[in-house]
Amino acid sequence: MIETILVLDYGSQFNQLICRRIREIGVYSELLPHDVSFEKIKSMNPKGIILSGGPASVYDKKAPKLPPWIFDARVPVLGICYGMQLLTKMLGGTVTASKRHEYGLSQISLTMDSPLFHGIHGGNCWMSHGDDVTTAPPGFVVWAKSVSGAVAAIGDEAKKIFAVQFHPEVSHTPFGSELLKNFLKLCGCHFSWTMKTFIEETVKSLEAKIGGQKAICGVSGGVDSTVAAALVSKAIGKNLHSVFVDNGLLRQNERQEVRTLLSQFPMNLHVIDATQDFLGALRGVIDPERKRKIIGKTFIRIFEKKARQLKNIDFLVQGTLYPDVIESATSESKLASKIKTHHNVGGLPKKMRFKLIEPLRHLFKDEVRKLGAELGIPSPALMRQPFPGPGLAVRILGDIKKERLDLLRRADSIVREEILKSPAALSLWQFFAVLLPLKTVGVMGDGRTYQNVVALRAVESADGMTADWARLPWDVLTRVSSRIVSEVRGINRVVYDITSKPPATIEWE
Repeated sequence: MIETILVLDYGSQFNQLICRRIREIGVYSELLPHDVSFEKIKSMNPKGIILSGGPASVYDKKAPKLPPWIFDARVPVLGICYGMQLLTKMLGGTVTASKRHEYGLSQISLTMDSPLFHGIHGGNCWMSHGDDVTTAPPGFVVWAKSVSGAVAAIGDEAKKIFAVQFHPEVSHTPFGSELLKNFLKLCGCHFSWTMKTFIEETVKSLEAKIGGQKAICGVSGGVDSTVAAALVSKAIGKNLHSVFVDNGLLRQNERQEVRTLLSQFPMNLHVIDATQDFLGALRGVIDPERKRKIIGKTFIRIFEKKARQLKNIDFLVQGTLYPDVIESATSESKLASKIKTHHNVGGLPKKMRFKLIEPLRHLFKDEVRKLGAELGIPSPALMRQPFPGPGLAVRILGDIKKERLDLLRRADSIVREEILKSPAALSLWQFFAVLLPLKTVGVMGDGRTYQNVVALRAVESADGMTADWARLPWDVLTRVSSRIVSEVRGINRVVYDITSKPPATIEWE
């Protein structure tokens, strides 16, 4: 049984980072709604529970509450930021509005030794709160204070309830991982979670769920779907049928490249040309949310048609990742804002004949790559640049037409070709072109032009959850711009997107 730490979601922007940090230490962690049922908690048998931060004040009428079962779980509890204030209020302490709000970098000093701060001597940390704990609950001891004198950490060793006002999960708190590791030790964890143990547990689960039945897997040539197919194949072997759909929204020469790539793997590969299905369904659609939902629905209908041909297939495997779930704001994160509907999550039709299998649903991209390496997938496939399921539909702002797709494909191929020549490509998470829904005046051959604008996007990231725009060398940008306006008739202006995520997303739609 995998040791698990559960994080209850109170709406903090850092919630997913808590899970990441704990997994990096060697313990599996998962984010659940703050009002999750006790039955669900018991079924997961956690070693400990963390209450996340959040934007509310504990005195707000609609502020999320502490689960009534929290102490019945009889496991150690750690409250972070709002979680600390919530524990304080519910256990008899006092919380008041801060006289001096603490937002950003701060410092703490320890007031006494404690197991949570073993080996830690205080120092810089990240604060983000407008309320303070002014009196600790009965039985609790104040372990640390901030430079402003506010209570920064409290604990009751006998009850194994601990709380901190700062955010140990962010990189701005240098000792944060060490503090989380101390909490995991207090939970009795053995730090044994690896990709190897994940594979073993997942294969057992898939064998039990699918049994001797057949499944269909949508593959794109990307790392997520390739790893998902390899993992499920390990569980059910030849009963897995992988389907690659050319939706007419692929990059230049991508269909043949993907066919060649996937043919290396024993996955019963089927290739379907559904260009007309997708372009017909998208005709005249401009709103990006509608695009994603139409694409998600069309994919499912094509998979259903293929499943009927193959007969007796009830399961659909998808390479859905944790960031997809988070940005789509599914029921797993009730307090989160929906950023965009991912075609394979919120974009799925409400009614479909398949039972969904998503073995990577709670993994981040870098974890998927480690998983793929453990499964023996070659490095070129694992390091393939992320490409959105909706394809060029979310890189063309506005109506999707064949001539606009052709324009973007030619421009994008130049972007990829030139950047891949540069050493800078090694540090990039993604780079691509976006066709904008506007035209500008230009001059070519001493004559006036009125043509399309293309935006370049290149970012650096570890997991796709946050990203910084890449400082590409000027000579690379010069070559890309010069070639696009010279070789792609219909484009007379190239701009470069220098916005990080947040506030922007990596894709434009």
